[in-house]
Amino acid sequence: MGARNTIFCIFAVLAIYSVSLAQGLALENYGESCDASYGALKTNNPLPDPFAMNDGTRISAKEQWACRRNEVKKDLEQYEIGPKPNPSTATVEATLSGTTLSVKITTKDGNITLTSTVSGSGNCVAIGMNGNAGNISGCRQVPFMHDQIVTYDGGSGSHNTSDPFYKVYPDLKGKIGKYAAWSWGISRLIDGIEQVKDQLGVDMSKIGLQGCSYAGKMALFGGALDERVALTVAQESGGGGINSWRMSKAFTARTGTNIEKIDNTNFSWFLSSMKSLVPEQLPHDHHELIAMIAPRAVIALGNPGYEWLGDESGYKSVIAAKEVWKAFGLPENIGYDFTGGHNHCAAATQQVASINAFVNKFLKGQSATTEITISPNQTGFDLATGETVINWTTPTLSGTYPPSAETPSSSSAVPSSSSSAIPSSSSSLSSSSSATTRILSEKLLLNSSIAVEIYDLKGNKMTGSSLPSGVYIIKTRGMPGVKFHVQN
Repeated sequence: MGARNTIFCIFAVLAIYSVSLAQGLALENYGESCDASYGALKTNNPLPDPFAMNDGTRISAKEQWACRRNEVKKDLEQYEIGPKPNPSTATVEATLSGTTLSVKITTKDGNITLTSTVSGSGNCVAIGMNGNAGNISGCRQVPFMHDQIVTYDGGSGSHNTSDPFYKVYPDLKGKIGKYAAWSWGISRLIDGIEQVKDQLGVDMSKIGLQGCSYAGKMALFGGALDERVALTVAQESGGGGINSWRMSKAFTARTGTNIEKIDNTNFSWFLSSMKSLVPEQLPHDHHELIAMIAPRAVIALGNPGYEWLGDESGYKSVIAAKEVWKAFGLPENIGYDFTGGHNHCAAATQQVASINAFVNKFLKGQSATTEITISPNQTGFDLATGETVINWTTPTLSGTYPPSAETPSSSSAVPSSSSSAIPSSSSSLSSSSSATTRILSEKLLLNSSIAVEIYDLKGNKMTGSSLPSGVYIIKTRGMPGVKFHVQN
C-alpha cells in the first residue's frame, strides 16, 4: 500500500468516526484528549468548586465540562484509586452463545476473558455488580462478575497480584486500588455488549448500573468513569462512595461517631497512600465524583440508621453535586432518597418507587417524575448546606453536551473512547469507500489540528509513510483508538 492509500485509509476511518458521532453513539470519555492534570494538595475548604479548573479559571460552557471532569478523573486517579487504563491499550472481541456473553480482552501483555450470564428481556441493559441488578427491572440483565477482574475476597483489604487484571496490566501491580480495575472491567464489558447488541436486542443509549455498599461505590465509580452509562444507581455507598471525605471527617469531629473516612476505609479498594491524606487539602471531593456523571442520570440511596454509612456526609455531598446538574438546566437528572428503617441493601418500599421512576424515564423512555429529594430524617444530623459546605456560585452553562464532532479542540474537550463506540469490523478500507465517506474524509483533511498516531497490536508506534499488511490502531485527538486492516 502506497503512502497515498495509507493516508486515505486513515481519513476514511476518521470519517466513519464522524458518522458515528452524527448517529449519536456515546463514547466512554469525551474528554480523553484534554490536556488534564491533577490538582495540587493545598488547603481547600469547604467543598471545592466543581466549576473551577485546577488553574483557577471557571468554566462557562457545557462543552468545557468534558475537560473539567477529566481533571476530577486525574485527581481521583492520583490520590485515590490509581489510573484506569486507557481503552486504546486493549482490544475487545465479544461473542454471545445462548445466554453466555464472553468478552475477550487483549493487551500487549496478555489476555483475559469476562463471562456474563444474560437473563431477562427488554431493550435496556441492567449491569449489576457481581450479580443481577435487582432494583432495575424490565431490562436485559448482564451482570459484571467483579472477581474476573480483581477479587473482592470478602473485603479483606488485601491485594492479590495473581488476579486476572494483572495478566493484562502487570506494570500496575501495587499502583492501583480495586475501584480503578473494576471500573475498567465494567467499561470493557460495555464494549462487549456493544459488539453483540443486535443479538441481545438492546439499545446502547439505555445502560444502567446498580450496586449496594462496596458495590454501590463500584457502580458509582463505573458510572462516573464511563459516559456510555445512562443511569447510575448508587445504593448505600457510604464513605468512598457518595460521601464527602471532608464532611465525614467533620461529622466524626462533631459527634464522635466512627464512620468510614479517608483514614479508615479499605486500602485495597483505594490506594494505601490515601490513608495519610488530609481531606481539606484534596483538590477534589466526592461531590465531584458524583458530578462526573452529569448531565446523565444518577440516584443516590441511603440508610441513615446505619452509622457506618455516614449519611449526613452523603446528603451534603449530593446536594453540592446537584449544583452541576442545575448548571446544565437538568436538576431532574439527579435524585436522592435517604429513607431509613430497613436492612442494609434491602431498599425500602419508597426507595423502590424512586428507583423505578429513574429506570422508567432514563432506561425505558417513559414519562416519570424524577425530582426526588428525600432527605435523611435522623437525630443528630446537621443538614445545613450553607457556606461551610458550599461557598461558590453556580453558573448557567451555555452550549451543548456532549461536545459535537465539530467542537473546536482549542475551546473544549474533544471526544475519545474505546473502539466499541464505532463500527469495529476491522474490514479493510480502500478507495472504493462510499461518497459520504469520501466527502467526510476531505473535510477532515482540511482540519489542520488532526495529528494521527498509528500503533500495532503490541503497542509499538508505527512510523513512515506506508504500512505492511496487518492490523493497526489509529489514535488521534478527537477520536477513539480505531482498529483497521491494511492489505497490500
